[in-house]
Amino acid sequence: MHISEAAKALDALGHESRLSTFRALVQAGPAGLAASKIAETVGISPSSLTFHLKELALSNLVTSRQEGRFVIYAAQFDTMNSLLGFLTENCCGGNPCTPAASTCKAPS
Repeated sequence: MHISEAAKALDALGHESRLSTFRALVQAGPAGLAASKIAETVGISPSSLTFHLKELALSNLVTSRQEGRFVIYAAQFDTMNSLLGFLTENCCGGNPCTPAASTCKAPS
């Protein structure tokens, strides 16, 4: 992932409603959620949700598909994993660590 893509994704996730929306979609898994269910889960109006989903889609963090009369949104796990990789690729100066660890291991 290039720094410009990472910055765009982080900018999109830097809003409480968008972060909550993205987290709900991550929890839903690849099947995704209908826009109405997202609005209900996150607790925002459908018109606000539309704006936030557009921002997430422009950052390649979510996709949408039509199923009957519903639009289903799903997290783009490839983009999420690329962003996490970008953020942790030089973690701890190249020493072994895990992103969930509170401290990195000192070199042997």
